[in-house]
Amino acid sequence: MQALRRRAEAVADSPVAHEMGDMKDLSVETLHKMLHELQVHQIELEMQNEQLRHTQQELDGARARYFDLYDLAPVGYCTIDEHGLILEANFTAALMLDAVRSDLVQQTVNRFIAKADQDIYYRCREALFVEGLPQDCELQMLKRAGTPFWVHMRLSAAQDRTGATVQRMVLSDISERKRMDAALQTQNRELETARAVADKANQAKSDFLSNMTHELRSPLNAILGFAQLIDQGSPAPTPTQKSSVDQILKAGWYLLDLIGEILDLASIESGKLQLTLEPVALSGVLLDCHALMEPQAQKKGVALHFATLAQPFWVVADSTWLKQVMVNLLSNAIKYNRVGGRVDVYCEQKSRQRLRISVQDTGMGLSPEGISQLFQPFNRLGHDTRTAEGSGIGLAVSKRLVELIGGTIGVDSTVGVGSVFWFELDLSPPASMSENFAGNIPHPPLQGETP
Repeated sequence: MQALRRRAEAVADSPVAHEMGDMKDLSVETLHKMLHELQVHQIELEMQNEQLRHTQQELDGARARYFDLYDLAPVGYCTIDEHGLILEANFTAALMLDAVRSDLVQQTVNRFIAKADQDIYYRCREALFVEGLPQDCELQMLKRAGTPFWVHMRLSAAQDRTGATVQRMVLSDISERKRMDAALQTQNRELETARAVADKANQAKSDFLSNMTHELRSPLNAILGFAQLIDQGSPAPTPTQKSSVDQILKAGWYLLDLIGEILDLASIESGKLQLTLEPVALSGVLLDCHALMEPQAQKKGVALHFATLAQPFWVVADSTWLKQVMVNLLSNAIKYNRVGGRVDVYCEQKSRQRLRISVQDTGMGLSPEGISQLFQPFNRLGHDTRTAEGSGIGLAVSKRLVELIGGTIGVDSTVGVGSVFWFELDLSPPASMSENFAGNIPHPPLQGETP
């Protein structure tokens, strides 16, 4: 302010100021006007000075907030000149490097980069100056004591007050992330090794089951053949011999079916099962299954009913294995039904691309605990061969088969009422020859309708 005062006095004493005229020649009225103008001008200057002081206070506050944000930011900031010297660094960068901030200034930045990773920094810096775009890289830096740690570095170009090009460097500590990545990679390798061992063991088990069942079939077929010869021989066997032969045949056929199911399961689990996915006319599959299972249903005293198809549905499946799934579900529905019970087969289009095929029985039903144990190999849910024949493999095979052809399988059951086993398949566009299945199979009764 004193300097400003001296400059103003110098201007007032200058010849230019004296040329404005002598104050003695001015009238009183003119002097009053000049005095008023001076007072107004003085007030304007005071108001401007007050506004300038307020603006300066805001600038000081903004500068303080900026430096607080700069120093206390969760990432490190450094400014590097064109020679690689650190011009300035915030508090976080100094904390990362375990150094005093003043000790970083005028130090070369490569001094704090691990030697093995310095080429990464140089390539990143070169790409920055060539492309003119911010560059990112990950490398190891060194603390003051030489301890390495991982950072994510982002470089961008800027200009200082003199117009010289400088680098703006942003550092983020990613040591913990790198440690987690390394631990995850180690765990993945261990899991991969364990999976390979499990796959090898599973393959060995499947090969053993396949070889064992093939070896069992030959002597079993011989046993069944000789038993049939005895049963049909002349002279006819005695009643005692007949009873024994029947037991041999019953057990033999049961074992042969069991071996076939084990072979199917082993083929599926080993990935050797041959599938041919193609459009399959559902009407033909249901008609064949109806003819095949009707004798078993009559023997058990169970009424077997198939619904009339609303249209000639075609599904994406392997026709052979689709029949196997249907036979497994129908066999269980008949086998575990009550005498005089009923089995209904019907279809429901769940969406434009999906069809559900359901097999409903009037058996004892399943508890939630029983449902949770379904589709497990050799699990017959407490049943034994004295109450119902079977190995407990059919549902497991059916589930795997349905999933292999892109479908899903499930069950809805109520204890004392019965169960509905269902599976869904993808619909296929109709083939050139449509089959009309209407009228071949009676429709199941609707709710409230007497069977």
